[in-house]
Amino acid sequence: MSGLNVVATRYATALFELAREKGALERVAADVESLGKQVESGALRELFDQRGSSERKQALVDALAAKLQPLTANLVRLLAARRRVEVLRGLAPAFRRCVLAEKGQVEGVVEAARPIGEGELAEIAVAVGSTIGKQVLLTSRVNAELIAGVRVFVDNRLIDQSAVGRLESLRHKLSVARL
Repeated sequence: MSGLNVVATRYATALFELAREKGALERVAADVESLGKQVESGALRELFDQRGSSERKQALVDALAAKLQPLTANLVRLLAARRRVEVLRGLAPAFRRCVLAEKGQVEGVVEAARPIGEGELAEIAVAVGSTIGKQVLLTSRVNAELIAGVRVFVDNRLIDQSAVGRLESLRHKLSVARL
């Protein structure tokens, strides 16, 4: 999430606002999610290939756009015309952030030295949510380097309650302290 493409975010935000204005948000969201899955699976690999012919790419864009809601189709055509199909790689996550922001939600990741159960994950989500004032949807991953505790990445913030983080903080305080 932290590496979201700025250009993709701008296109996603524009598409989101237009879809909301036109009352087509659900359909556009489904289209964008489908596009994201196709990009991830490699189904649109030919579209991103620099060596491919422009006629073949245009045929792919036309076939793809024919299956999409008109707003999404227009965006895909626009990106192809401006030779910015790379934006499609970051469009789905950026659009998802727009949808979540509309609902007052954010996604985040919890790192821990051991696997975290659903109950613990829910408790952490509630605690972090009360801190940032939003509903937090967390996923977890294991990072054995943390030794103990957790590190939470949410809404462009890092909340580090790991043993490694605390030791690093202590080391920094001791290194800058006057003796």
